[in-house]
Amino acid sequence: MAQKSEEDDKVRLDKWLWAARFFKTRALAKAAIESGKVHCRGERCKPGKEPRIGDEFEIRTGFDEKTVVVQALSIVRRGAPEAQTLYAETEASIAKREAAAAMRKTGALGVSTDGKPSKKQRRDLFKFRGNSSGE
Repeated sequence: MAQKSEEDDKVRLDKWLWAARFFKTRALAKAAIESGKVHCRGERCKPGKEPRIGDEFEIRTGFDEKTVVVQALSIVRRGAPEAQTLYAETEASIAKREAAAAMRKTGALGVSTDGKPSKKQRRDLFKFRGNSSGE
């Protein structure tokens, strides 16, 4: 077996996020980091940052925002059960995500309507807004 060198412990953040299965490709992980969707200690990160065991990252993917603590480092993408051993999501993060999912499910975040407005409702909307283009 080959000797483990010092460089084996060095992992880029984009590669770790890809290996931990937060993003489908390494390019997507890099783009997310560069666009400010990944924070460490409240600050934006760079793709070349080296995560350490115990570091806490806030990761935004779609509607979800997860706060995870690094538990192991890997540059190899494996199956989901193995990838989940690389990090632990905080209890507060889990509760926050579940609450947000429940809100989305009940439709509390958006405006719910009965569908497309009728012609009269549309006219009233245009009148309310002061638009004369609708009439």
